[in-house]
Amino acid sequence: MATSGTTAFDLNIDEVIDEGYERCGLSTNSGYDLRSARRSLNLLFAEWGNRGIHLWKVNLNEITLVNGTNEYTTASNVNDVLEAYVSTTSGQTASTQDVSLTKIDRSAFAAMPNKGSTGQPSQYYVQRLDPVPKIFLYITPDASTYTHLKYYSINRIEDAGSYTNQADVAYRFLPCMCAGLAYYLAMKKAPQLVQQNKLVYEDELKRALDEDGQRASTFIAPQTFYPTVS
Repeated sequence: MATSGTTAFDLNIDEVIDEGYERCGLSTNSGYDLRSARRSLNLLFAEWGNRGIHLWKVNLNEITLVNGTNEYTTASNVNDVLEAYVSTTSGQTASTQDVSLTKIDRSAFAAMPNKGSTGQPSQYYVQRLDPVPKIFLYITPDASTYTHLKYYSINRIEDAGSYTNQADVAYRFLPCMCAGLAYYLAMKKAPQLVQQNKLVYEDELKRALDEDGQRASTFIAPQTFYPTVS
């Protein structure tokens, strides 16, 4: 049996909008309908930012450390910082040495004494400002041995933009994107279908989020207990 031999299926924004309207038993009749649907799609992407970590939006970034500076601004599309470490070089070479940093919260950072003292950082705090978070290092780097800060970020999903664009969404999330847009459109255009479309959307999204994980080994070690013997 012949097959296509391709795995390049994707949807343009206008096709996603058409699919959303068709699931509501409607058609796009005006430019306003298109703009309204694109607005709903952008709101859907924003809502996904509250649903957890999407692996296709995790990115490794790096910043050159400055002696005596402990505050650094992340890239413009960053939503949060997942992990961070300091490194002896830019990029990754055979001689690169990395040291992992421990993430702490605002209260722990505020309680740290002598924030201006310099040396090798061991901890970091992320201030989640809008639109660009900041990273605060403790202690303040002297940028002598470790010259670069590298961090894994979870980035924002890109805006829908032009109707001829493809969505900034992984292949496995296409079904729940269409289902989510249909749910959002039903709230505005077909109230009788809201509950039905919501159930479909939540079901599709759960499957996508369950699939969007890392298949890594899990190791469980028993706790050792030594009773006091008199």
